[in-house]
Amino acid sequence: MRLLLLGGGHAHVQVLQAFAQRPVPGLELTLLTPYAQQVYSGMVPGVLAGHYRLDEALISLLPLAREAGARWLEDAAVGIDTQSRWVRTAQGTTVPYDVLAVDTGGVMQPDRLPGAQAHALFVRPMERFVQQLPGLIQRAAQGPLRVAVLGGGAAGVELAMALRFRLDAIAAVDTRVTLLTGGPEPLANYTPGVQRRVQGAMADLRVEVLQARCIAIESSRLQLHDGTWLACDACIVATGAQAPAWLQGSPLALDANGFLLTGPTLQSVSHPDVFAAGDVATRADAPHAKSGVYAVRAGPPLAANLRAFIEGRVMQPHTPQRRTLNLMACGGRSAVASWGPWSAQGAWVWRWKDHIDRAFMARFQRA
Repeated sequence: MRLLLLGGGHAHVQVLQAFAQRPVPGLELTLLTPYAQQVYSGMVPGVLAGHYRLDEALISLLPLAREAGARWLEDAAVGIDTQSRWVRTAQGTTVPYDVLAVDTGGVMQPDRLPGAQAHALFVRPMERFVQQLPGLIQRAAQGPLRVAVLGGGAAGVELAMALRFRLDAIAAVDTRVTLLTGGPEPLANYTPGVQRRVQGAMADLRVEVLQARCIAIESSRLQLHDGTWLACDACIVATGAQAPAWLQGSPLALDANGFLLTGPTLQSVSHPDVFAAGDVATRADAPHAKSGVYAVRAGPPLAANLRAFIEGRVMQPHTPQRRTLNLMACGGRSAVASWGPWSAQGAWVWRWKDHIDRAFMARFQRA
């Protein structure tokens, strides 16, 4: 039996760990991913703010693959043949499978925004984004820097506050951080209480907020939807992720936005030998936000159902939580917590978030 893990996301690191702890006799396990390390998304704002070293937010995939007895292929998928059961890679090879699990996350398509490919930093893939951060900080240390963050969701808001905090910490003078929400208020999908708390935190940090949409990026300015221009030396794109292009045109069932459509057991609703978790997937029976929280919690049930499928046993449904605890970093060592209509803010929330993040990372990092 050949199990192919496509992508090294938050769910798949737990699958690797589970199969290392309880191997399946005779299983040929392969990990296909272009990155040797996974970035834990929950700590990226803390890395940018200077609270963590980059290595503290990285999970090395090679030791996990080795312990699980998996072969690691450094490549990316560009196509799939579900009838012959193989995945085609960017390097032109084909990787066969009997069972496929997909946890690649979403992607960002630079060509959707004129000038973005040449002049912007994209949050996804995070593995590339975090490698670009030292250069951005160095530019700020050398002189005034005008930074724009595109995206009014949690990712954009957290990164804007983290960057503003970091620039203040390195005594960068005459810097400006502007958050462009694309039109709505920041955190439009959150409760009014969370919005008020975070907007207050951004005001305290002097993050400028514009309810405007960027339609083009140049080397030193952005064009907004109303025809005006915003001076900008560096642009970070933190808008919503898109589905990987290789899924389009495949026979796999997809949702309206092109993401893999899965059911209660995390199997494709059209192909039972294909499983998926994380941002690359959409639950047909239980739609929920594309968030790292859901990806992390899908890891153990994904591992259990893959094992059950391979061994011919009954699989168990995974029910995502209707409410999740959201912990949003506010630049400094302060954060906002929310659970349904309840919210709170303070340094104690940041310590809570720090404890949760470090505890998760401790499961995978080696001394």
